[in-house]
Amino acid sequence: MSEFDAIRRFAERYPRVGDDAAVLDDGLLAATDAIVEGIDFLRDAPRPEIGWRAVTVNVSDIAAMGGRTRSLLVAVIGPPETDLGGLYAGIDEACAAYGCEVVGGDLSNGRELVVSVTALGRCDAGVDPVLRSGASPGDWLWVSGPLGGAAASGYTARPHARADLGPLLAALGATSMIDVSDGLAQDLGHICDASGVGVVLEAVPVAAGATEEQALNGGDDYELLFTLPDGVDAPGCLRIGTVVEDIGARPEAAGGWQHRFS
Repeated sequence: MSEFDAIRRFAERYPRVGDDAAVLDDGLLAATDAIVEGIDFLRDAPRPEIGWRAVTVNVSDIAAMGGRTRSLLVAVIGPPETDLGGLYAGIDEACAAYGCEVVGGDLSNGRELVVSVTALGRCDAGVDPVLRSGASPGDWLWVSGPLGGAAASGYTARPHARADLGPLLAALGATSMIDVSDGLAQDLGHICDASGVGVVLEAVPVAAGATEEQALNGGDDYELLFTLPDGVDAPGCLRIGTVVEDIGARPEAAGGWQHRFS
């Protein structure tokens, strides 16, 4: 069973699941993600880079809801020889870059290194969270930057969350939003499915050194993919398509990362 099939079953069981972060009753945004040795990073990866990545992927999920990350819970599982100092150095660097802080967590031993982060944040006052389900026919489709760079680097490039842009897009009136973690085609499909729409893709912005295939299906770029009402401009971002009624209109996902389950 693919990861997304598993998520669909999970969402059927827990109806409030379905976006990059959970929206709690008081407006608190909560996101969690774990990165695992041998799956998300190599055994010999520099520990500060692992710490940076663990924070970044969660901050990106909060940004994709239009929110700002304020607090983190960090759980580390690893063998006794794990370099916690190096790991925390990367976590501290990311916290300084994104304006958040660690407020708790857990430590445990295990055979492989796993870093699990829960991010907590909020939208700015008077701004509602942006869901995946709000796109309407006629909306314009945008992305915050070129794609495929992570795949072109062999997934060694340091990821960067668009932490400040997400809240600005929410205030601008973004009707749907997601971060590009699993590839443009896959993540665009999530917006289409949640909103019950299709998209005519008019351009694929390709990062320097990448191919169009990597831009469509490579993933790990963490740019923001979003829709805005017709005529609303997103300065500094790239318009790449138009939302249409035909739910079958979308690029075919021919790749993108998925975990597997039984």
